[in-house]
Parts: sequence; C-alpha cells; structure tokens
Amino acid sequence: MIFLHKMVGINSVETESLTYNAYMRGKMKQLKGSERTYLRGLAHHLKPVVLVGEQGVTDTLIQATNEALDLHELIKVKFNSFKEQKKILAQEIEERTQSEMIGMIGHIAMFYRQQPDQDKRKIQLPKRAQGEAA
Repeated sequence: MIFLHKMVGINSVETESLTYNAYMRGKMKQLKGSERTYLRGLAHHLKPVVLVGEQGVTDTLIQATNEALDLHELIKVKFNSFKEQKKILAQEIEERTQSEMIGMIGHIAMFYRQQPDQDKRKIQLPKRAQGEAA
C-alpha cells in the first residue's frame, strides 16, 4: 500500500500518515443525493460488466473495474460469490478505484467515477436549481 506522509511543523519529526486512497478520497467531490438518484436512474437498464467470483477482490478485478469506469463512467458490479461480505467488498472496490458507490440492489452494486477528460465524458450530472441549498 502506498502511504503519503505530511510533515507537521518545520523541524518536527512527527508525521501524519494517510493511505493514498484516503488522500484521494478527500480530493474527490462527493455526490449529492439528487445526483445519486439521477445516476441510479441511468444505471437501471445497465447489465453488470464486472463479476466478483470465487477469488474475491483481486488486483485483476480492480484493473477491470478501473478500465470499465474509464470507458463507461457508470457501471454495475455483480457479486456471484462472497454475498455475505458484499458491503465490505464494495467499499474496498470503491476505495481502490477512487469511485463512488451510488447504490446496491440485491447482489449488484453501482459505481460512478467521472471521466477526468471532459471530451470523453458520457454523463453530465444535472445542475442544481437556483434556490437549492449548497
């Protein structure tokens, strides 16, 4: 696991460690409830593109999930195995892919990660109404 160290003070030996994923998660914009609802609606017709099988969450599964998120932005992941641990495994997938789980229905989790390149974005999140709170 990659760790980031931030020096506290100029000559201090004390360091604050954060995992890379936790650091990146703090950098990511959190989705609002209305955005999650919108994305769940878009995901309704989608078929799962990643399947969690007998081996669980492996580096290969994370790589496949990252590739699918890069291509589609919004994907479904089906848990064929480890159904009892699906919430923990979904959280691990969320952290390792720097995506956001927008919901889980049955044994299928939905993940979203906005494409950094605006030209390649397929999903435009709805704009907030003027009177809506921040």
